[in-house]
Amino acid sequence: MHGGVEARREFELGDREFRFLADFLSRETGIVLNVHKRDMVCGRLVKRLRALGMKSFVDYCELLDGPGGPAELENVVNAITTNITHFFREPHHFDFLRNEVLEPRMAERPIRRRLRIWSAGCSSGEEPHSIAMVVADTLKPAEAWDALILATDIDTNVLARGRTGEYALEAARTIPDLYRKRFVRRMTGDSDRIQVADEVRRLIRFKRLNLHEPWPMKGNFDVIFCRNVAIYFDKPTQRDLFNRFADHLTLGGVLYLGHAESLIGVTDRFEVAEKTVYRRIR
Repeated sequence: MHGGVEARREFELGDREFRFLADFLSRETGIVLNVHKRDMVCGRLVKRLRALGMKSFVDYCELLDGPGGPAELENVVNAITTNITHFFREPHHFDFLRNEVLEPRMAERPIRRRLRIWSAGCSSGEEPHSIAMVVADTLKPAEAWDALILATDIDTNVLARGRTGEYALEAARTIPDLYRKRFVRRMTGDSDRIQVADEVRRLIRFKRLNLHEPWPMKGNFDVIFCRNVAIYFDKPTQRDLFNRFADHLTLGGVLYLGHAESLIGVTDRFEVAEKTVYRRIR
């Protein structure tokens, strides 16, 4: 029997409770849950209700509305958010990073060899590891550069996986040969698992961050990847997010979005550099 049907029979997510959950997530994270996602929400939160020994969504909403709400937020987000990603997703983004961002920086021979990249909504780490492979292969000598990739996500479960740098062997199939041969290793004692090389992993710092809350970063970034995240937000929230990204990008810095996202008509602080790639102009 389908899990969603079982969940609906065991737990009833009423109109009032769904509206509360939708308002709660919108207020705390900016995530918008439309009514057609009601079955999905029910199915994904059932395990959490069982773990807490609760009998209804009424009880769960009372928990979120009480003193225990802030502590439970992390569990709600971990259950609701979808984390679909793979290495070198949207390959042209990484070609642009190498050819139009990193190589020109190399050619400039800057006195201050500093590079800061942010992978916002990094999921289980395939994106920041892909970025780091390009950085490690392009910046030569890499030791002379102060390069760092900040990888953030609101979901602590996927962050924990990303920190290990370990993935199923099948995940490596989307890594270009150039990078796979240099930066990917079969794990000792487990031929079905791979691990990204230490040289790449050292460039990344994984941190939990709710994009809807104040950001602790002080310096600006040269590049920000935020792909397939804004699709969960309404237009006013997107506008606020993209303008905050502009505030945290160097002038001329680059913002990457997902293929279903666009800045056109949302903010005038960027110009189109390439398909779903934007450059900060003001």
